[in-house]
Amino acid sequence: MRQPYVVGLGGTTRANSSTEKALRYALRVAEGEGAQTKLYVGPDLATLPLYAPESPERTDLARALVDDLRRADGVIVGSPGYHGSVSGLVKNALDYTEDMRDDEMPYFAERPVGIIATGMGWQATVTTLEAVRSIVHALRGWATPLGAVLNTTTPAFDAAGEPADERTAFQLATVAQEVLWFARLRISSLETAG
Repeated sequence: MRQPYVVGLGGTTRANSSTEKALRYALRVAEGEGAQTKLYVGPDLATLPLYAPESPERTDLARALVDDLRRADGVIVGSPGYHGSVSGLVKNALDYTEDMRDDEMPYFAERPVGIIATGMGWQATVTTLEAVRSIVHALRGWATPLGAVLNTTTPAFDAAGEPADERTAFQLATVAQEVLWFARLRISSLETAG
């Protein structure tokens, strides 16, 4: 079976944010379990123009993002909770999947999607998790059973970028492992059919 390819997407405009650290950790777990990974974080995503479906013109970054999402066997999306929902930065990046609408497997069809939500309080994290889960369903993706919610009113990561406690580590590792489990089922199914 070929190596799973997992794309991480999210963060904030601030480099090294809690959301970015969470995505990096989850992808390290995936790599440790045999996946290839690619990460698109906030500072990268901040350079994406607003998605304009009527215009076929795309920046190099937008084309690379869509190409990597097409190739992905699984995706992990991380969003901060801004005013009780997904950030505009992350939503704009996800809107680029509209370029995949006519693909053989459109949008996130047949792909597992892990979700990480961070925020300064439980209400923001939970509502953001649900908002991203709804977007994933609209994009025909399979949201993993566990979504990680990190309340950042206390630091979720230490100075080295490692989870500050076992609960945070468990949530992020489980999201990565669930994405890989479903991604391997997808790969096996595709290889058997091919």
